[in-house]
This record gives sequence, structure tokens and C-alpha cells, in this order.
Amino acid sequence: ETITDDLDQPWGLAVTPDGSVLVTERPGGFVRVAPDGTTARLDGAPEVFAGGQGGLLDVALHPDYPDPAWVYLTYAVANDAGETTTRLGRGRLAPDATGLADFEVLHSAAPYVESNGHFGSRVAFGPDRRVYVTVGDRQFKDFGPDHVAQDLTTDLGAVLRFEPDGSVPADNPFIDDPDARDPIFSYGHRNPQGLAVHPETGAVWEHEHGEQDGDEINVLRQGGNFGWPVATEACTYDGGDPIGVSHRDRPDVVDPVHVWPCGSGGFPPSGLTVYDGAVAAWQGDLFAGNLAGGYLGRFDVNGREVTEVERLLGDRGWRIRAVTVGPDAGLLVAVDADPGPLVRLTPA
Repeated sequence: ETITDDLDQPWGLAVTPDGSVLVTERPGGFVRVAPDGTTARLDGAPEVFAGGQGGLLDVALHPDYPDPAWVYLTYAVANDAGETTTRLGRGRLAPDATGLADFEVLHSAAPYVESNGHFGSRVAFGPDRRVYVTVGDRQFKDFGPDHVAQDLTTDLGAVLRFEPDGSVPADNPFIDDPDARDPIFSYGHRNPQGLAVHPETGAVWEHEHGEQDGDEINVLRQGGNFGWPVATEACTYDGGDPIGVSHRDRPDVVDPVHVWPCGSGGFPPSGLTVYDGAVAAWQGDLFAGNLAGGYLGRFDVNGREVTEVERLLGDRGWRIRAVTVGPDAGLLVAVDADPGPLVRLTPA
């Protein structure tokens, strides 16, 4: 069911208690979609760098929304030199407001670099009520131990963790390490574009793009090194050569719970949710968008064992950018296009 087909490259989704959906549009628009499909464009969103893969990206609500009424946004920004980075900010959005108020910058990933790709940029609240933010590796190609994703002195290729006010939690894993960035929660990631909390276990799940194939689904571990690029199942775009070694050959890295190895065709993912609605057949299943493949993947989850069991919406040629559970137990799916639809998916 199409809720609205009047969005411009939608990227992130958040459902408010009244059943409205907040939608970010990559070129910089911020939209509220009412339950009846009526759209309202909201003021007060930050200025963004809307180039390449950058723009206004993800959105999340404070766990106690609307009291306080904080809405969190991730987005790409550029400095005066034309270098870019991923930024986290928040503003207040009352349920009847026409825009964000009191917007403030909470964190800018360090360093700014000359790249317009791999911003990562998913944001979610964990079971610890901390803010988790993904930052991509910004497409650096030096596939070795000095790669930025293995360098704890940068925020790149990492998942960061903050208090709701943007301060760094006292129990972050590297806070006492003078050679590491305090916000880092985990590292060794390439371009994470999915974050979701399992409603039963509280585990934070993440997925990320590989190079040529090598796409991964992970369960985050505090302080964990997830391998990129020294341990990966991906290969190079130009020649199909292995990058680093397999995760199995590096006991110091965290293995993915599911991976598409080189030669498999891959699963370039965006958007992630663990279903906790009223549809019994979907309960506990993981849903992830497949961009290049043009479908929504449904995965059975049994502990740490993940199996793809169904491909949905695969006959429409849609780049699935975001997915979340809607207020009526259906799935809300955003399609990366201009115009791009927001659709509701329920079993026949």
C-alpha cells in the first residue's frame, strides 16, 4: 500500500507515538507524513552537503519522545576547504510543531576528508539509552593495517556511542586510551548503513557494505574490531582479488553472523529492523533493504544464526533504502528515488 509517492530520495524513517512518520530526504528535506498520507515539510533542518552519497541521512527519536521532544539527525557537512564528514545533531520537534527548534550539533566525525562517499550515518538508541552512530571509512583504498578503519585515532570506519546530550559515556571502551578516540564503540567497519536493536536480547545489530561482495551482518561488541580491511570476505572491484584474510584466520577480530563472500553476488544493504509487531509469521525476523538487488530481504534469526528466507518487493526495480516497523504492525519501506514512495507492507 502506497502511503505517499511524493518524496525526494528518502533515506531515514522514524515513527512517532501518534503514528506519523518522520522522513529524511537526502537533498536536505525533512518531512512529516501523517497516518492518512498527508505530508508536511518541516523547517529547521540543518544545512547539509548534498553531493555523492552525502546529504540529510538518518533520523531517530529520543526514547521518551515527546517528553523530551528531541529528534536526532545524522547528515553530511563540508568545511571551507571542501572536505566532508558525518555529523550528529538534534532539535526539538513538538508533535504539532511545523519545524525543529533549538537545533544543536552534538558531534562531527574526525577528520574531515576529501571524499563524497561512505558516510555510514545510521543512528539508533541502544538498550542502554545511549546514541549509536555509524561512520563509514570514506572510501579509502589502502587495504592494510594502516587503513582508517583500523586506526583508533580517527572516527572513520567505526560505530560511535554517546549520551543523549552528545557527551561521551564514561564506560566507552577506549576512553582511557590516549591513542584512541573516546566516542568509538567498535571499529573495523567499511560502510555501515543499518542499525537495529533486537527487542528480546537487546543486542545491537549492524550491517555494512563490502567491497566486491563481502557484505556483512554483525552483532556489535563493545571494543570489537570487525576486521575491515585486514579481515574480510570481500574482494577488489577491479580484479576480484582477496582483500586481507578471512575472518576465520584472524582470532583478534569479530566474525560476522552472516556474510556474502566474494563471488556470491553480494547484498549491498541499507536499512535494518528486527520485527516486533503483531504479525506472528514475522516475529523476531530481520528485514534489510537490498539496494542493487532491488528487494527487501527477510531473514530468520535463531540466536546468532541468520538465514535469508524470503525476497519481498523484488518485481518493482526499487532500491530499498530504509525499513522500520509501523504503528499498525506493518512494515514501512522507503524507496530511494525521486519521486520515491513510502509504502506499507503487510502479509496478504
